[in-house]
Order: sequence, then C-alpha cells, then structure tokens
Amino acid sequence: MNKGELIDAVADSADLSKADAARAVDAVFNSITGSLKQGDSVAMAGFGTFSVKKRAARNGRNPRTGDTIFIPACNVPGFKAGKALKDAVN
Repeated sequence: MNKGELIDAVADSADLSKADAARAVDAVFNSITGSLKQGDSVAMAGFGTFSVKKRAARNGRNPRTGDTIFIPACNVPGFKAGKALKDAVN
C-alpha cells in the first residue's frame, strides 16, 4: 500500500472526502516526524512505537573500489510493532 492507497482507505472507512483524508494522513505523518526530530518517541497502544536510534560511527567499504571509508554517526528512525499488530499479521 502506498500513500495514495492509504488516503483512499482512510477516506472510505471514515466517510471523508479524499482531500480531508489526505490532510489527516499528512497531519499524522507530520506529527510523528516532528516528535522524532525532537528526540521523542511516539507510542500507539496496540500498534507500535516509533523511536530514534543512534547509529555509531563505523568504517565501511566502497563496493565498487574496495576502499575503506568512514561512515559518521547518525540518528535513524526505528519502529517496533506492538502485540496487537503482531497478532493481526500472524
């Protein structure tokens, strides 16, 4: 499912216009992104938790040339599925 299909699904299930559903989906994504930018985690009971994880600096290898390169430390978004989501998938 891509973003357009998600908007269509939200519009159908909530009896909203596609424009209203698009604004709602965008608002959810922007809220999650904003919280992660501030370093907070976003927990939705039964669905899962979005969090920011720190990835340490490390040495890597350029696959084309084989040269060793330095990869700096960075923050990456993470998601851990909740029990209800895991149960629904299995």
